[in-house]
Amino acid sequence: MMHIKPLDPLSAPAAHLLALSDAYMASLYPAESNHMESPDALALPNVLFLGAYQDGELAGCGAVKIMSDDGLYGEVKRVYVLEAFRGRGLSKQLMLALETHLKEQKVPLARLETGISQPEALALYEKLGYQYRLPFASYELDPLSVFMEKTL
Repeated sequence: MMHIKPLDPLSAPAAHLLALSDAYMASLYPAESNHMESPDALALPNVLFLGAYQDGELAGCGAVKIMSDDGLYGEVKRVYVLEAFRGRGLSKQLMLALETHLKEQKVPLARLETGISQPEALALYEKLGYQYRLPFASYELDPLSVFMEKTL
């Protein structure tokens, strides 16, 4: 059984998951193309950090930070599922939970930055209705980055 609930990004289980996410991203992209939030940044009051659990085991995570530096939006960050749990819909459920949070907070737009070497993530975001766009906020054009947004 799968369920999603808030997770302390400074907890040991979260730190382990985030370290695996960091290593995975470092295997795909150079450091200057990785734009990951630190556990401390994920613990800020404008951020919701969620854990996805499969049969009681922490299998993935995702976050959204509410921003107002380029209009009011939520930026989806750190969506990651352990390899052993991929293909079961955990990423989709995490995304839907993050979008629900934004709607509850009256945030009209979800945005994200991801990489070109993650076809499964790109396919998921497209399926969920995200549209391609130019960089937002402080991001700059990067041939390895993809920028997307969805009106909620």
